[in-house]
Amino acid sequence: MDVGMDLRFTAEQEEFRRQARTWLETHVPAPGSLPSLDTKEGFEAHRVWERAMFEDRWSVVSWPERYGGRDADIFEWLVFEEEYWRAGGPPRVGQNGIFLLAPTLFAFGTEHQKDRFLPAMASGSEIWCQGWSEPDAGSDLAGIRSRAVRAPGGDGWLLSGQKTWTSRGAFAEWCFGLFRTDPDAERHRGLTYFLIDLASPGVTVRPIAQIDGETGFAELFLEEVFVPDDQVVGAVGQGWSVAMATAGSERGLSLRSPARYTVAADRLIGLYAERLADRPDIAALHSDQVARAWMDAESYRLNTLWTATRVREGGTVGPEASANKIHWSETDLAIHRTALALLGLGAEMHGDQVVAGWLDGFLFALAGPIYAGTNEIQRNVVAERMLGLPRG
Repeated sequence: MDVGMDLRFTAEQEEFRRQARTWLETHVPAPGSLPSLDTKEGFEAHRVWERAMFEDRWSVVSWPERYGGRDADIFEWLVFEEEYWRAGGPPRVGQNGIFLLAPTLFAFGTEHQKDRFLPAMASGSEIWCQGWSEPDAGSDLAGIRSRAVRAPGGDGWLLSGQKTWTSRGAFAEWCFGLFRTDPDAERHRGLTYFLIDLASPGVTVRPIAQIDGETGFAELFLEEVFVPDDQVVGAVGQGWSVAMATAGSERGLSLRSPARYTVAADRLIGLYAERLADRPDIAALHSDQVARAWMDAESYRLNTLWTATRVREGGTVGPEASANKIHWSETDLAIHRTALALLGLGAEMHGDQVVAGWLDGFLFALAGPIYAGTNEIQRNVVAERMLGLPRG
């Protein structure tokens, strides 16, 4: 689909921006005032922030009003994201639900599922984790072994197996994930998408410490955990197509808005200016990397506007989501790697809030080429499905 793109926002969209900016400027917590999201205390503090956003209908602006949204279109959502990152809004504790599961429920969920789960998701009263990876199935999602069998009486399923690197799993209340319901089917068939209450009997949650010692992930162990039929999303045995819709949201428009990177690139420009003033020798060594990082962030913004235009006109993201994921993950890493190079030995200083922000961002960015499907796998998708190249 050949779609033209108008880079000018409408008067209505700019009014939406003004309202969002006014609210965020008076409500966003002060920088550093919330504990780390990957601690129990911080998790709950971020949940309180989600509730505050929900009460004034800013937590899910693109959702229908009946679920707590504002019926904003895709461009108004991008405007809100720009203002959110400009204002220094905290990380979204409910992002797995809001940005990944919710689009899947809108596409595949029943009315009962949407009414039951979406308002609680938007308010932060129920936080979701993502149960994809297993010890022997990381990037190869089709290789999962966790299974589900029909429960006696036929009104639900008994789930057994192990999930690992479960994002937000240490403190979340619910999990969405894939389980094999037909062990004799082909790899991409016989899979079913389940919604799992982590308070159910038979669930064991074991937190996984990250490089900084905090627990943003967990292992989940399931031993014949009962899940009723009304917590199956989509058709039984068709979980792969449902999961690919979730993965498309993760790699495409929903999870990583361009404002995340344009704001970071602007901060990088500011850091470069500071170093140019006090250590011009160091700054001069990295001027090209600074310019390239800024250009990559800007090109991601422009590409997102083009994609959003295409979606508004009835198009889909498709395999381009894989190229999108490669772009944002490597841009994030380049921005933070360049920042640490500009800081030099100062990047190792403890107690400096500015330095700590760059260092924490770098450590997180290292995971970008891995989560949401490794970039090596995404390059295969781009080669085969976008460029039509043969398999090697």
